Amino acid sequence: MFRKGDKVVVIGVGRSGLATAEVLRSRGIRVTAYDDKPLELLSGQTRDALARMRVTLVGPSELEAAIEASKAAVVSPGVPLTHRAVARVYDAGRPVISEIELAYSLAQGPIIAVTGSKGKSTTTALIGHLLRSAGLPARVGGNIGNPLVRETADAATDEWIVAEVSSFQLEGIRSFRPRISVLLNISPDHLDRYPSMEEYAEAKFRIFANQSPDDVFIGNADDEFCAALRTGAGRTVPCRALWFGKDAADRGLTITLEGDAIVVRDKRREAVLVDVNELRLLGRHNVANAMAASAAALSAGAKLAAIREGLRSFEPLPHRLTIVHDDGDIVWIDDSKATNPAAAVAALESLTRPIILIAGGKSKNTDFTTFAAAVSKRAKRAILIGETAREIGQLVEGPTVAYAPTLDAAVEDAHAHAQAGDAILLSPACASFDMFESAEQRGERFAELARARAKHDRAAS
Repeated sequence: MFRKGDKVVVIGVGRSGLATAEVLRSRGIRVTAYDDKPLELLSGQTRDALARMRVTLVGPSELEAAIEASKAAVVSPGVPLTHRAVARVYDAGRPVISEIELAYSLAQGPIIAVTGSKGKSTTTALIGHLLRSAGLPARVGGNIGNPLVRETADAATDEWIVAEVSSFQLEGIRSFRPRISVLLNISPDHLDRYPSMEEYAEAKFRIFANQSPDDVFIGNADDEFCAALRTGAGRTVPCRALWFGKDAADRGLTITLEGDAIVVRDKRREAVLVDVNELRLLGRHNVANAMAASAAALSAGAKLAAIREGLRSFEPLPHRLTIVHDDGDIVWIDDSKATNPAAAVAALESLTRPIILIAGGKSKNTDFTTFAAAVSKRAKRAILIGETAREIGQLVEGPTVAYAPTLDAAVEDAHAHAQAGDAILLSPACASFDMFESAEQRGERFAELARARAKHDRAAS
């Protein structure tokens, strides 16, 4: 894609942007960077990284000249293609390349790509775990926290690269072609960026756009948008399609649920993989994630016995229905990565204890009607925070609704009203950026507060 000595502009200097610059510089490519934040407002760590790589950060007044002098621009995953800086690249007639496209051009090994509205990180990490359990070398990267460009640049030819990819990343692909693509589900999310659910779904469908008949697509037979692909009512999948879910009966390989058993079925065999109660993952939505991951691992050549053991040994990722404290009476659960209503509904439906819910945050122009109905049915108390607090509160009927100005105050309220046997659940259904830098920071603060309350209670008893 690029040769030694080429000039490239990297737009956005977050984690992926810095990794992109580092990989390009290691190949002798001259890099100029642009970010909405001026140099003095970037973190010291970012400034040090740019200086170490000898990458100059330009401002808006210098951007046009940098673009004119460059062969192309690489856009970081968090930068929309409608951004004014990207528009200036298009206006200059230079190619706009997404980080995922650059990563693909560097990859020597096969790629498994995972997308969906919820469950991407868990499924991506689980696939990597299953492959390694089967003795297959694998790297995990993408939106899960490890920039994909770095993982593909370092991977050997025999290593599987398991990539979590978002709709934003898929918008900018040209040649990106995973050997195996996984579409978990499509539910309302990021409607602040997409005018309609149909356009959001189309962005997700790009995951299989460049696949060939020898490749594999894995889809959720229980999901409305995925099911349209299966019946031919929607886009045509250009490769071999495998299905998972309760409604996954098919002529080819399927992974389905019979009672509490995850079952693998094809023309030659039917075998129980695992009982769902053996999984360390909470919630029925994670059963679907386990089925999807198993289908991907099987398609990559893993044996059933290894997948079975991998499913049993996989530990949940942080901030995804993670128990952060359990004193025997009250359990505190961090589900901060539930940044859309569908994910939060799944969390509410997965718990059997009475729930005190902490929810709310930054709006993504999402309809909260279904979420509010689940709160009304499953929560005994809802404590709402952030930009969306009043919007959600007006829709909730049944449980007591309270409002808190901060997460700290919400935790105090939850603790004051909790009784033995309750679960205090942080499952926001919203982004975190109105109050925190990230969902991770929000979850870490919740866990810190939960443990502090528990320590205080022990000292007082």
